[in-house]
Formats: sequence, structure tokens, C-alpha cells
Amino acid sequence: MPTAAPVPMFPLSTVLFPGALLPLHIFEPRYRQLMADCLAAETGFGIVLIERGREVGGGDQRSSIGTMVEIVKASELPDGRWLLVVQGRARLGIEEWLPDDPYPQARARVLEDEVPAIETDQLVRATQAVRRVRGLLAESGSAPPLPAEAVFAVDPEVALWQLCEQAPVSTYDAQQLLAAPGGGERLRRLIDLTEALEQDLHRLLREGGENSGAD
Repeated sequence: MPTAAPVPMFPLSTVLFPGALLPLHIFEPRYRQLMADCLAAETGFGIVLIERGREVGGGDQRSSIGTMVEIVKASELPDGRWLLVVQGRARLGIEEWLPDDPYPQARARVLEDEVPAIETDQLVRATQAVRRVRGLLAESGSAPPLPAEAVFAVDPEVALWQLCEQAPVSTYDAQQLLAAPGGGERLRRLIDLTEALEQDLHRLLREGGENSGAD
């Protein structure tokens, strides 16, 4: 993609990481037009987090870093709505928002991660932390554990994005992971987030056990 090329944009209240799949239900007229244009041109579009505001109707405040996506499945319903499955392909930096006519668009460029490379021992540490946190959440009944058979990619960059997707972090923290300038910084942030969450969960589970034993 050329630098700062006009890109159709779909602001959402979620963060999509490169490699991850996301189902979408398209019902607003402006996004139906976006779909028609993207399918006709055989191109994807950008997804960006709405920091303030709502998905429907516009008037929102949007993040400056999002994700370029590819349409992997599209089904049009009889009433003109669309059911989609998209997959994240690359981080996208927003340089300038254009008028929302007929739908949100921005001048944007694909962002390349900075070096240094991801350290294998730190990636293992992050993987273990994500598994432990998911296990603690399952113990508390808040979320299912990470399946024991879950296998992450051999490529460290791909594996790191998969870990980010599986980590039970807030939308704000997910955006911070997406915005990290490189894999090394992203990995450090993921470890900090998951290990801090692990400590909090241990404390809550311990306090819960103590309270349940009180008269």
C-alpha cells in the first residue's frame, strides 16, 4: 500500500490484532456502501478502536493506530445487510482522517515493527503467564482456560500476536499492545500486564477463600 493512501475505515469498540479473525454484522447504510466498494475493488479496509462515542451514528473519537483487514468471507442477506468474517493483516497508522463521506476514510500507512527481535525466553515467559492467568480466571468461573492443546506459531512475531489475542486484557490494554512500536516492547508490555493480573487474581482468590470460611 502506498504511504498515506486513502483507506476505507470501520471504527469499532474492539481491537483486532494482525492474524486474528473477527465476525462482523454490517447494517448501517454507509458501511453497506463500504462493503460494496471494497468487494468491487477486491480490497480490504481498516479497523480502528473508538476511544469515545458509539459505533452507530458517527461523532466518535478514534484511535490513531488500527489494523488493516482482509475480507475472508462475505454473505449478503436479502434485506441488504452483510455478514462478514475479516482477518487482521497488518498494523495501520492513521495520518489524517478524511470526511465521512460516504463512510469513514483516512490517509493511512502500514506500520512496520521496529527491531530488536523478540527474545525466545521472554516469549516462553509470556506464554506461561497467559496460560496461568487463563487458568486462574477459569478457577474463579470468569472465563474458560486456554486449551492445553493450544499451539502457537513457530514464527515469534506470529506467536506473539496470538498470545496478545488470548491474553484476557482490557480493551485499553489491547490497544496499547497493538500500538507498541515493536515486538520487543509489545512482549514486555504483555508480560507486565499478565503478571500483574496474575498477582491480582491470586489475591482475590485468596481473599475469597478467607471470606468463605468466615462465620
